[in-house]
Formats: sequence, structure tokens, C-alpha cells
Amino acid sequence: MELIDTLNALLTEKLGPLGPLIAVGFLGFLMILVTLPTFIRRRIDPLSKLRDARRAAGGDLAKSQAKLRTSGRGEKLDKFAAFLEPKTEEEMTSARLKLMRAGYRGKHAVRSFHAIQFVLGVSFLLIGAGYVLYKSTTGEIGSTELALFGVGPGIAGYFLPRYWVERRVQMRQQEIQNGFPDALDMLLVCVEAGQSLDQGIVRVSREIAVGYPALSEELTTVSAEVKAGKEKTSVLRAFAERAGVADVSSFVTVMIQSQTFGTSIAEALRVYASEMRDKRVMRAEEAANKLPTKITLGTMMFTVPPLLIVIVGPSVYAMVETFANFKV
Repeated sequence: MELIDTLNALLTEKLGPLGPLIAVGFLGFLMILVTLPTFIRRRIDPLSKLRDARRAAGGDLAKSQAKLRTSGRGEKLDKFAAFLEPKTEEEMTSARLKLMRAGYRGKHAVRSFHAIQFVLGVSFLLIGAGYVLYKSTTGEIGSTELALFGVGPGIAGYFLPRYWVERRVQMRQQEIQNGFPDALDMLLVCVEAGQSLDQGIVRVSREIAVGYPALSEELTTVSAEVKAGKEKTSVLRAFAERAGVADVSSFVTVMIQSQTFGTSIAEALRVYASEMRDKRVMRAEEAANKLPTKITLGTMMFTVPPLLIVIVGPSVYAMVETFANFKV
């Protein structure tokens, strides 16, 4: 007990009132750093390996997939795969789809994303811990400031990549939604000129590459998958899933139904392109109707205070001068 009291007194003298707490937190972080390599290098269960191998299409295909998996820029993170990748297939599929919608299509995108999350979280946490140690040596630090500057930067660093991906997804979806009516009009012109749907998609993807690069990239992927021999129905459904836009999903449904029932693709495109133009006009009108409400707050903040100063200011100054004369 005397040793513990002496140690507490020493830590309190050197680091301030929160010295013991800081020492315990530092020891906990040190233990995490010591045990992390052991956790990363642990061997995969042979039963899990066998189960994963059986899920593959065949022995040769599984070998080729494994070879592709260990090649490329992300091969440096292979030994951290068990730590950086989701454990379940559903989580892996969801993470890959979100990164694909954000424009990150690499096979190591999920692994790189979680690696960046981990590195930023730890780095910001160390910066916050260093700041807390500095403040504790120069003076007292409250519990609120400790939680804000000690744990807050780590949380911010961990969620910063996720916020970036969410913003990228929203920007790409907005770009696809804005450019889709123009792409449909161009596709209708190509089909009515005698080209097939596949040739029209290739031409449209080239024409809109400057104005709407995200939509051009998606259409290029569609044309490449069709040329590779994939079924057109599955290619269109994958396009709708990657885009994540309701207009694209409706277009894919119309195309699949037109192909299934043998109706005219040009007629279906003409009707749907007209609807898309009407929807774009309605969205523009909706945004225009929202502007007066948004401008009202800015008008009140930047117009009313100066107006009050100009109108009421002289009267207030005259009243102050009058009261000053009464005192005299």
C-alpha cells in the first residue's frame, strides 16, 4: 500500500491530479500495441479455409482468385487481411458496394479503407493524448477537456474516412441523377438512328464523359461487361445496384421488361426519356421554391442588424447623451 501511495503521489506531482489516470491509459494503450501483432499474425482455422475453398466454383478458379487476390498494390496489406476486412460475407458485400458507389472499384478497396480508418484513428488519438499530457504538466485539466481533447480526436479520425465516402456517394449519385435525362435522350437518338442498345450505350458513354464522368464510367462498365459475354439482364441490374439512383433502377426495369416481352426499345426509351425530362423540371422547380425560405435566414442575419443600427442608433445615442446631462 505504501508503494502504491508513493507512486500515486509521484504521478500526481509530475502529471497533475489526473496523473494516475493518464498512467493507466498509457499502460492500456501499450498493452494494445504489444498484443496487436499477435492478433494480426494468428493462423486461420483450417476448417474455415476448407469452407471457403468449397464455396469457390472449382479448384483452378479458386487458385486463380487467390493469385489475383495477392497481387497488386494492396498485397502489402495481405497479412493484415484478417484484421482489416469484415468477418461476414454480408458486411463485406455491403462495404464493397458502398465503396463502389463512391467510385473506389479496386479489389483491395475495402481493406485500404479500413486501414486508413485505423491509422487515422490511432494517429489522432496519439495527438490528443500528447496534448492532454502537455496540458496536465502545465496546469490542471478538467474532465470535460480531457474527454474532448483526449478521446475526441481519435473518434474524429476514425469517422473521417466514412464521412468522406458518404459525401462521395452523394456527389456521384447527384451527378448521375442530373446527367441521366440527357444520356437517355442521346441513347434514344442512337437507337432511332439504327444502332443497337449496346452500341448506343458505348456512344453515349463517350459523349457525356466531359460533363458527367461518373455516369460515363458506369455506362462504360456496362458496355464492357456486355462485350465480355455476361447476360444483359444481370448487367443492367448490376448497373442499377452500383448507381443507387431511383431513376436508373426504373430505367433498368423498363429495359428488362421490354426485352422480356419483346416490345420496341425505342418506344420505351421515348416514353421514359420524356418522363425523366419532366422529373428534372420538377426537381428544378422544387429547388427554386425552396430558395425564398433559405434566403430569409440570411436576409435576417445580414440585413436587419445593420438596418436597426442605422435607424435606432441615433435615437439611442441621443438618449444616452440626455441621461448623461441629467447626471451632471
